[in-house]
Amino acid sequence: MLRLLVRAFGVLLLAGAFAAAVIDAARSLADQQFTTTPMGVALATMSPAKFELWSAAIQARLPHFVWDPVLLWILSAPTFLDLAILGLALEYLSRPSPPPELRSIPNR
Repeated sequence: MLRLLVRAFGVLLLAGAFAAAVIDAARSLADQQFTTTPMGVALATMSPAKFELWSAAIQARLPHFVWDPVLLWILSAPTFLDLAILGLALEYLSRPSPPPELRSIPNR
């Protein structure tokens, strides 16, 4: 049951990545230059108050070296890329296990 929920969430994230890529492509065509929406801008647009609250809480609780190079890099990456990587990771983690006869194939 948990595998099904994780897999469904992964598919939703991949659908969101596709939607974000289409939005960025339409914006790039309209502007006649390549533009992407960073994940931080997308999160701040969806709910500015919660984004500020979460960023302040993360900065207070996590060490500085985690916030500055890691999380700021993730927030500055394109939204479609972040969603696609997370969705693919969830799909990979929730894949069905191989049949028992294929788990350990002896070397010949």
